[in-house]
Amino acid sequence: MTEIMEQVEQALGDIRPALQADGGDIELIDVTDDGVVQVRLQGACAGCPMSQLTLANGVERHLKNVVPGVERVENMPR
Repeated sequence: MTEIMEQVEQALGDIRPALQADGGDIELIDVTDDGVVQVRLQGACAGCPMSQLTLANGVERHLKNVVPGVERVENMPR
């Protein structure tokens, strides 16, 4: 695993408990060379109508603040 992926995984661990408290979770799929973090929302988060807000205002904001080089976060549905 690359260093940036390890940093992203650790940062996701910071917010994972909040997602799990609502019956969901998040899986790291990949981090592209241009700073796009690809994730998959799981459980209740996967079908939640608020999932885009969760990604933008929660996940993406946190990752940009703690992991240098993160440009955006994309949900990769199954």
